[in-house]
This record gives sequence, C-alpha cells and structure tokens, in this order.
Amino acid sequence: MSVLITTEILGEHPVLTSVSTKLDLATAWVRSGDGLIGFGEYKRFEVKGENRFNDARTWWNQQLSEFMIKNNVHGSGSGPILFTSFSFDPNQPSILVIPEIILGQKNGKSWITWVGSSSQPDLSKVNNSAVSGQILWQGGSISEQMWREQVGLAITAIKSGQIEKIVLARDITAVSDVEINPRNLLQRLEIDYPSTWLFLIDGLIGATPELLIRLSKSLVTSRVLAGTIRKTGNEDRDLALAASLAKSSKDLEEHEHAVKSIADVLATFCSSTNIPESPFVLHLANVMHLATDVTGVLNDSAKQADIFTLIAQLHPSAAVCGTPTNVSKKLITELEQMNRGRYAGPVGWIDAHGDGEIAIALRCGQLAGDNKSIRIFAGCGIVAGSDPDNEFAESQAKLMPMRTALETL
Repeated sequence: MSVLITTEILGEHPVLTSVSTKLDLATAWVRSGDGLIGFGEYKRFEVKGENRFNDARTWWNQQLSEFMIKNNVHGSGSGPILFTSFSFDPNQPSILVIPEIILGQKNGKSWITWVGSSSQPDLSKVNNSAVSGQILWQGGSISEQMWREQVGLAITAIKSGQIEKIVLARDITAVSDVEINPRNLLQRLEIDYPSTWLFLIDGLIGATPELLIRLSKSLVTSRVLAGTIRKTGNEDRDLALAASLAKSSKDLEEHEHAVKSIADVLATFCSSTNIPESPFVLHLANVMHLATDVTGVLNDSAKQADIFTLIAQLHPSAAVCGTPTNVSKKLITELEQMNRGRYAGPVGWIDAHGDGEIAIALRCGQLAGDNKSIRIFAGCGIVAGSDPDNEFAESQAKLMPMRTALETL
C-alpha cells in the first residue's frame, strides 16, 4: 500500500528554528536561515557495522518505493527527506530518520512536506517558552592531564614514523536541573554561528563548519578544515593571527593531509576536480580555521557512485581521523579511551533524487534521553609540530560554541 507524501509551497517564509507545532522538533539542518527542519518521526532505522552505508541506502530505497510522491515544488531538498547521523566507529549505532512534517526554505522560497494526509497540517504555534536552568559541568571520559599525555604519546608515534597525523578527541558533560530545549539551543547557536551548518538528529545537536560532501545532480563539493587558531576578540590582533595561521608550517601540514584525503577519493569518481593551491582562513566567532573548498563533477561511469558511496569512501577523512587512516583509527582506539558515538561522523540529509548535504558532526553534543544532560566533544589534529598544552587550549576553544550556547539558554 502506497504512502502519500505531499510537498507544497508555503505562503509565508518561516524562521526555521523558531517554528513550533504540537509535534516535537525531531530533526534540523539550517545554515544562514535556509535549510530543513522536521517534526515528529514517521519512521526511524538503526544501522551498525561495516556495511552501514549500504544498509542505509537499501532502507531508504525501500521507503521510497512505498511512497506516492506529490511534489509541487521540485528542486533539491524538496519531497521526502532522509535525515542521517552516522557513527564515527562502524560498530556503534547510526540513526536514520524520516520526519512526519518537513519545512524547507531556500533562496526566499519556503515549502512544506508531510506524510499521510491529503490536507496540509496545521502549523499553528503552541506555547513553547524557554525554561532557564542551572548548568553544572562535569569531567569527561578521561582527565585533562591524561589527555595531554595521550597527545604526547601521539607525537612520539608520529616522530617515530608510525603515522603522519592523528586526531584525538575529548569530552565533557553538562548537567541541567531542567530539560535542555533543543530548539532554544539551535536558536542560540544560529545567533553566534550563522555560517555553520546547524543540525539536530536523535539528540545529536551542534553547529559544524565542515562539509564532508554536497551532491547536487553531478556536482560535488567538500569543505575541508584543518589548522586552527583561537580568536582574541581584538580585530587587529586577530588579523595578525590569521596571517600567522596562513603561514604556519604545522597547520599547513595538518591541512595538507586533510585536503589530500578528500581530493584523492573524489578524483576516482570525478571527470574533473578543482583544488585551490592554498587554503583560505575561515573566521568563526571563537576560532579561525584553514579551509579549502574542493569541487568536482562526477564522470558518466561514476553514475552509480551515489551519495552513500561517496560518504562511505570519504569517511573517516584525515580531518577527523588521521593519516594513514587504518593505523590512525587503531591508535585512536588505544589512546582516546572513550566512545565518540556519532561525534565526528557524517551527518545531514538526502532527498528522493539522491541529492543531499552531509557534514562532519563537529562542535556538537549528544543529549541524554531525558534531555537533562549533554556530552559535548572537541578534537585536535596532532602532527609532529604539535604541543600538548597548545592542543589542549585548542580543544577548549572548540568546546566554546556548545558551552556558551548552553550557559546562555
């Protein structure tokens, strides 16, 4: 029996993160005011194991075969949408969600997609005011000193020739005396980090600056970040720091590894690729990153290389794992002594045509089931020129987006 999926233009242009209905906000993907948000869950699916990307594709295609789609909008991101949040480690669960209602907005056009009914659902707002609570911070999976020691061990492994680069992450936990409201947290992140990709899927919430892959018809784009420096808040000083970042041999080496890991994969599927000769400096509210936008066009023989294939080949990139990948992954398991869950995994959306945007889940946290605590993460790329104290300070800066958002709810 077919399931009706309807997409229609909305007369009004909603502020996506402010919309509320009688259904819970389940999923979100917003950047600079445009994007997709989902309410309720029509279906969800959990995948695990080395074949999780193939299994996700199979499940999504099965759902699409059961849909009767009436799409009066067309274009990328309209119609039924699969929100995906994959784990960093294949042995941990990855989550797929199809919302009951989806609101979309792009370039001044807004639309609504819903499941099951021939009439458009009521989007009348309900009282959903924020409740402020007290945030208390707890330690992470390991102590701060032990994390510094891990970085030291990683530097030793690099200098001995075992690896070229490794990314080590750490976590801390915030506990609230009231439920943390995901919508309010997204609104706070949107104010401070409008140029990032805001996301919410199954309690994983954040504002990531790094795009793993965008597929629009045959055009692919990836934004690679590696190399970081903290901002001071002084404009002149920060401009000088940006210049030093662009010339830093340590950061340029880290960035080169990350770009190469993406470019090498895309080259196998693309008839042409464009890789800028040097990175640009991406300015965020708290830090600056070396960034490179890698683009390409899928060749005809790679038509079968859909977005699931690209995700599977690109993850984990050197930006969140290291070089060489397999050796770095093994050393991460030995040194980190924590479960990353879906942190540093691919997160985003895919539509019925196979277009989509998938980022890397950074600057994020995982809400507990009762929404009264959240575990937030930060990671640093370690190369031969790294220093444990400097890397710890960098990790503290990368925790700030979530920390500040939580403390100002």
